[in-house]
Amino acid sequence: MVQRVTIIKLRHGSAGDVNQELQWLGNSLGLFNLRDRDSSCFRVFITMVKRTRKNEPISSDEIAEQLKLSRGTVVHHLTKLIDAGLIIRERERYLLREQHLQKLIQDIRRDAETILQDMENLAREIDLQLG
Repeated sequence: MVQRVTIIKLRHGSAGDVNQELQWLGNSLGLFNLRDRDSSCFRVFITMVKRTRKNEPISSDEIAEQLKLSRGTVVHHLTKLIDAGLIIRERERYLLREQHLQKLIQDIRRDAETILQDMENLAREIDLQLG
């Protein structure tokens, strides 16, 4: 399984607006970019946050219908969120990996630490081979 952990250090604006906070969180994870002019990835992410909080998995067709996006666009963004380690797929339905965002970030931290430890171990082995 390929998993991408992206972390971008961004200046954090003023707190208080949940949508701005979620946008900052997603931007910090490298999820949203300038090509996403209609904020479709952000909208898919928000949908997933809301549905997961209620423990209600959702299908790509339901997301597409709810957000008035093509199914292809939704699947593209869901795949991106899966690759980032945020979304899981169970029986053709999707949920965030964790019900609470704080737990989700803790999981991502552990994932990043595991990846970095594997890289460090490999680097040590390469150094030994190179003398």
